[in-house]
Amino acid sequence: MFDYISQLWHEFWLRPDHLAVLSIVPVTAFVTWAHVWMALKMVFYPIKFWGFHIGRFPVGWQGIVPRKAGRISGIITDNTLKKIGSLSEFLEAMDPEEMATIIGKQVDAQLEDLIDEVMYERYAVVWNNMPYSIKRRIYDQAHKQFPTVLHDLVTELTSNVESLVDMREMVVSQMENDRRLMVRMFLKVGQKEIDFIWHISALIGCAFGLVQMLVWFLVPWHWTVPFWASVWGLLTNWIAIWMVFNPMYPHYVRYPQFFRRTQGFPWIVPIMPRIGRYNIQGAFMKRQEEVSDVFAKVVTEELITLKTIMTEMMYGHYKDKTRRIVKKHVNQITDTPLVRTTLQLSLGVKEYAKLKTDLIDRSIEITMVPVCDPAFNASRARKIFQMFRDRIRDLTPHEFQNLLRPAFKEDEWILIVLGGVTGFIAGTIHLFVAFL
Repeated sequence: MFDYISQLWHEFWLRPDHLAVLSIVPVTAFVTWAHVWMALKMVFYPIKFWGFHIGRFPVGWQGIVPRKAGRISGIITDNTLKKIGSLSEFLEAMDPEEMATIIGKQVDAQLEDLIDEVMYERYAVVWNNMPYSIKRRIYDQAHKQFPTVLHDLVTELTSNVESLVDMREMVVSQMENDRRLMVRMFLKVGQKEIDFIWHISALIGCAFGLVQMLVWFLVPWHWTVPFWASVWGLLTNWIAIWMVFNPMYPHYVRYPQFFRRTQGFPWIVPIMPRIGRYNIQGAFMKRQEEVSDVFAKVVTEELITLKTIMTEMMYGHYKDKTRRIVKKHVNQITDTPLVRTTLQLSLGVKEYAKLKTDLIDRSIEITMVPVCDPAFNASRARKIFQMFRDRIRDLTPHEFQNLLRPAFKEDEWILIVLGGVTGFIAGTIHLFVAFL
């Protein structure tokens, strides 16, 4: 047997193309690794369109995720976020009572400045000439009523958030306005899968290279080199992406185990022989517990935060409805007998009505200041993080897959075709360099 193999190797070494044939495996592995890397980069970059236009037709490229941020985020919201929970649940978990207290303390400290600012802006003469004792009584009345008014306002906004904020519209709008956030979210959630696709492609390329060597022995025609290189390019991109999400459910197989993996060098160490169990499942699907921590952190700190909910509520599609609620509660302060009588006598009925509108606008602005505070948002995020994480862990495999799958599913065929085109170009270069 050894003599036969030695004879075959000797005959192969005498072939004039033996070096070219031996180069097929490393070249195929490297080209596969390189074009998969390029395809993965093209999923996320560039953030903005790079190229030029011929008339109305763009010639260039923009990453699939940033280009289709609105559509992809809409799919994730419909298929996953809405199944995790409603906005009213999220706000309730943020502890509205505590929110009202914290916001109230910060705004109450600025309440007198707020009143002065509005009055000096429109009615400087009247406010300057008003006795300080009357101003003081207005300030005291506002301080006295404000905690109750704010508590009732926060309670009503929380209970009505579903009619004041469209979660899908909020998320889509945020992603379209900040496409880097969309890319950052996917990279945080799926970085291990992206690395897996990239590195496994080299192994797949090696396997295809061995097949191509056998093909060359059987059919030593020059056209087969670029042809099969393009086929391997197509298949590699498709297989690599498929392996991330499939099989969807775990499939355990038993095998004889002689080594175990370690975190660092030497990476594998011998062990006493035993029967091991390996889960054949998509790389992303295996990590549901780990991904739930990462995704929950991204969502609660950057996507569905108190700031984003309140911003959409106050300035979004249903802002008029929100203003009516705010007006109802703010008017409880301005319509008290002391304040109403004093200001109506000083300003007149029409100007008093305008003043109330101004106070509502400034109340919304000043309330948004503590709401936008990063530390305050971080404290709210911690309150809903565990709920988010636990519910992501409870998603079915099909629902969980939708956290990352839309990023690759959109225009996936482009990435697969790109692998074929890149493989053909690399195969043609290889043909001229090594075989001709």
